[in-house]
Amino acid sequence: MDISSLSFPLLAGIFIIAAVAIWFSGIKISDTTDVLSKHFGLGEALGGLIILAIVTNLPELVIVITAALKNNLGLAIGNILGGIALQTVVLVVLDVFGLGKKGPLTYRAISLVLVLEAVLVLAILSLVVMGHQLPTEVIFFHITPVDLLIFIVWIAGVKIISKAKNNLPWVVKKADADDQQEASDKASQDKDQQKNPPAIGKTITVFLISAVITLIAGVALEISSDAMAKQIGMQGLLFGATVLAAATSLPEVATGLTSVKMKDYDLAISDIFGGNAFLPVLFLLASLISGKAVLPLAQKSDIYLTGLGMLLTTIYIYGLIFRPKKQILRMGIDSLLVLIVYFLGIAGLVFISK
Repeated sequence: MDISSLSFPLLAGIFIIAAVAIWFSGIKISDTTDVLSKHFGLGEALGGLIILAIVTNLPELVIVITAALKNNLGLAIGNILGGIALQTVVLVVLDVFGLGKKGPLTYRAISLVLVLEAVLVLAILSLVVMGHQLPTEVIFFHITPVDLLIFIVWIAGVKIISKAKNNLPWVVKKADADDQQEASDKASQDKDQQKNPPAIGKTITVFLISAVITLIAGVALEISSDAMAKQIGMQGLLFGATVLAAATSLPEVATGLTSVKMKDYDLAISDIFGGNAFLPVLFLLASLISGKAVLPLAQKSDIYLTGLGMLLTTIYIYGLIFRPKKQILRMGIDSLLVLIVYFLGIAGLVFISK
């Protein structure tokens, strides 16, 4: 059955049900990822980079595989690159609705590891821009050099960040009262968890079930939102960069808000940077399945949104390093700047033709 033939109210119902399912499964994923990160000694930042980022992007993984099998490479490319900018804006949502007046998100997160993760995003997206310039004939055994390089850089980046977790020659010189209170509260939570550790088998089971729900609901979310956009005649490019990107960012919003509530600020930010670094790795999978060089087929709008994502990530790098404490409209200065730049960037899509 073609879901696009359903009436708009039915499509809206599917969308809402899928969104609710993603929301509650996202909460469970965030809870269990926190436990698993501690159990396996990954730390909050690395746990978000690997576990949380990959699981929350499972819907994108399925969409890319399906699109590559159907030779719908435009959908695969848009799905990989289209949501990176908006996924970065999720940090603004966490800043405003997760912390509110308690302080900016980048002020609460005290970890240079997060800066390294953001730099990894920039490195991988730079390779995306470079790979787009190569001719489609540059492919060997269904693999392009840039696809392989993106994968290698991602693996190397994760390895370096893993080592940096405990070996960075960088410390906070002086923690203020807020930082000390946060650290005290978090240490108390960790101590309580050590006294009554959750059963790891049960935790893994809940994590896997929640991941499957996120996968299925995420695909339903994308398909139903795409069908609704076509029925109301919304332009494909604008839809992909706004509505569809927002829909596919729901898992990150749910897990991020839960992480902030648990005061795992590193985990919340790492989920976003980790997802943005992981998504371009799917170009390797798309090329392997389709047998074509996928990245060179990207449209100007795809590369434009990639550049926008890089710019937004750079702003947050400065925020993580300088940690501005001042808030405007319940958000940090960096988040406000990201929001402004994002909307200006989306407005610029009007001048881009495919």
